[in-house]
Amino acid sequence: MKNNLALTGMMGVGKSTVGKALSKRLLMDFSDIDKIIEKKLEMTIQKIFEKRGETFFRELEEKTTLKELKKKNIIISLGGGSFINPIIRKNILLNCECFWLDLDLALLEKRLHKSKKRPLLDGKNLRKNLETIYNKRSKTYAAADYKINCNKLNIKLITNKIIKLHANNKALS
Repeated sequence: MKNNLALTGMMGVGKSTVGKALSKRLLMDFSDIDKIIEKKLEMTIQKIFEKRGETFFRELEEKTTLKELKKKNIIISLGGGSFINPIIRKNILLNCECFWLDLDLALLEKRLHKSKKRPLLDGKNLRKNLETIYNKRSKTYAAADYKINCNKLNIKLITNKIIKLHANNKALS
């Protein structure tokens, strides 16, 4: 039985916020992969991309995620692009119940329009960049065990939905 939970989806969808709320409600540990990397290198993801490049970041992201997956009773918030990595994806699907938090592009754009800490976004063409990234990633995100449409849900409703799916899965095991 898979005891760990993983949250995937686009940047700005709320994986970290939902993960923290879930960890409190389910009394599980919480790991935010991006935050772990930022703390380890003492710089933001944006700075890591600028100074070391995306390849360096993605390698560290893989190593960090695989390390966190060895833990038990944990909720993992993945970086927006990490589920695209086939090694991470395979290990997540083997070791976690994986939830794709999905949000309409217009809502994502609204949430991210002032963000300066998203290295893959260009503020001038935000909507176009979001569409391009979403179109590249959505087929891969669809490999998650569950898809949660977050468009009309607040944090409490999203967490309730995940907890119900998790409880149903545990009951079937």
